[in-house]
Amino acid sequence: MDKLTEVNNQRQSPISFIEKLLIAHWRSLLLLLIGVYLPLQVFEILAVKIWQNEAGFPWDLPILWTVHSTANPQLDILAVTLAKFGSFWTALPILSAIALILLFQKRWRSLAYLLTTSVGSSIINRTAKALMHRVRPDLWQSNAPEFDFAFPSGHAMTSVTLVAILLILAWANPWRWLLFVFGSLYVIAIGWCRLYLGVHFPSDILAGWMVALAWAIGVSLIIKPHLAKVTPVDDSDRAVNETSLLPEEKQLVTED
Repeated sequence: MDKLTEVNNQRQSPISFIEKLLIAHWRSLLLLLIGVYLPLQVFEILAVKIWQNEAGFPWDLPILWTVHSTANPQLDILAVTLAKFGSFWTALPILSAIALILLFQKRWRSLAYLLTTSVGSSIINRTAKALMHRVRPDLWQSNAPEFDFAFPSGHAMTSVTLVAILLILAWANPWRWLLFVFGSLYVIAIGWCRLYLGVHFPSDILAGWMVALAWAIGVSLIIKPHLAKVTPVDDSDRAVNETSLLPEEKQLVTED
């Protein structure tokens, strides 16, 4: 029987094999396209345009002035408060607490994902700011001024990175859609406060969202921060604990 299966596999045409391979992985490929490639394309367009012309896009200033036209003392307080909640120093204790929980639960794969995504996002932001050297807008006196470079927005990247990590780690939880809704509102609120305070152009915010989203999803496709399924053993699916490497990961380690 094994020999017959081997012969059938050998007779399988390349087209048939590719078709089955694509069908088996279409979800991952679609996620790679929508969650990684498209956001990176948007970020690239923004970065190239700003590199060529620091003034940015014709819609940057009109949006900023429109947001500023709604200014009042109550919104001033709200914007400054939101800016604090969207900073790296607010996200750090939250991520640290989650990391300790994952460490205590021995969820090494999820822990590796959290650390790689959060640290990598910070490195990407600092590197991009240093390379782009985009000066922040200076249209009115801000209630919470910033003095480093503008592109991409660190607050935008931090908010998306935090929400993406929480969503991906809690994806098996039925409350994930509620987290998605509140997380989206949080991300939008942080983006709004940066515009309201006049410390970022809209293109800075959009670029931060896109690159952070692409990074968080891309890392999840590599590390797979969930229990993974292996090939059937004794006609039943067996879940591999997060302390175990996947078969293909073991092979890579052995080859190295």
